[in-house]
Amino acid sequence: MSRWPFGRQDTRRDEAGAGPAGPTTVAMCGAGMVATVHSMAAAELGWRVVAVASRTAERAGGLATRCGARVVGYDELPAGADIVVVATPPAQHVSDALAALARGAAVVVEKPLCRTLEEADRLVAAEDGRVLYGENLAAAPVVLELLRRARQLGPLELIEVRALQGLPTWGGFTTDEWGGGALFDLGAHPLAVALLLAGSDPVVSVQATLRSGPGHASDEHAEVALRFRSGLTARVVASWQAGPDPVWDAQVSSATGVVRAELLPEPALEVGGDPVGLAPSTTPTVPILDAGGYLGQLAVFADDLRRGRAPLLGARFGRHVLELTCAAYASAGRGGDPVSVPWDGPRDRTPLQLWHFPPL
Repeated sequence: MSRWPFGRQDTRRDEAGAGPAGPTTVAMCGAGMVATVHSMAAAELGWRVVAVASRTAERAGGLATRCGARVVGYDELPAGADIVVVATPPAQHVSDALAALARGAAVVVEKPLCRTLEEADRLVAAEDGRVLYGENLAAAPVVLELLRRARQLGPLELIEVRALQGLPTWGGFTTDEWGGGALFDLGAHPLAVALLLAGSDPVVSVQATLRSGPGHASDEHAEVALRFRSGLTARVVASWQAGPDPVWDAQVSSATGVVRAELLPEPALEVGGDPVGLAPSTTPTVPILDAGGYLGQLAVFADDLRRGRAPLLGARFGRHVLELTCAAYASAGRGGDPVSVPWDGPRDRTPLQLWHFPPL
């Protein structure tokens, strides 16, 4: 399994340089679509899903039956599992993750990390190198190749990442309780890819415009400009106002060339307009597990845990994505004015609240 091509900070390493045996068991905190995908990836790696907890008994029972697991209550997790995948609504992420950590398990927290920076700070303080922020695209083969090719371009001048699709017909994505709309939820993916492409170049300001939809207060379309210390600009678009077929893509350019990637519906890569072949999926019967990075992120996390090192995409990375998201919503609430990063706004407000009630 390919490893993320970035440096890491080793933590909790013993004198021999090797940690405990790698994880072999997983529990699902949540039983929706994302939890199902994670359970399939775990099975592909040869791990056992031992427990499933959900607010809905029917969903929990269905996923548990498919996995050969048992249904448990939230308060029973990790139920003997090495890793707990937190795939509940964002309002539950921090409490679910902290409970699993306190009981000795490692945790994968699905994006968005949580709803407020106050919650994110609590998780960062408790993670101890045992939290993976669930940004699956960071381990997708097409994104790994995009990152490799982008580094060969020299200093980047422009990054563009888009995630365009229709409004979800399931879940509570447009409710106030969720915490934000298209940018908060869908936009977490392109924001993460933009940060990975920029590498160590820090964001210094954010500007954003948001557009809502009928019947709710959430945003359905977002356009964000990230400005980095070097002068690099990243343009990020997240929209639920596109056609029924998703279009996710990314492009980077420098004075020496352009690299473009299609992420959905089919992974593809072009360098200077010429197609570049990608390695075939290792799971042709369920291609999204490999092509979407779900296999890669779990495999790398397991290796990190075994070696006693903190994952690159831990809670701090997820918090940074949330910080940029909060700054973007605050910018939109101020008519698109730029907002400086690091952002010093309220820590106890959701992105949606920052948009409709922007801080002074």
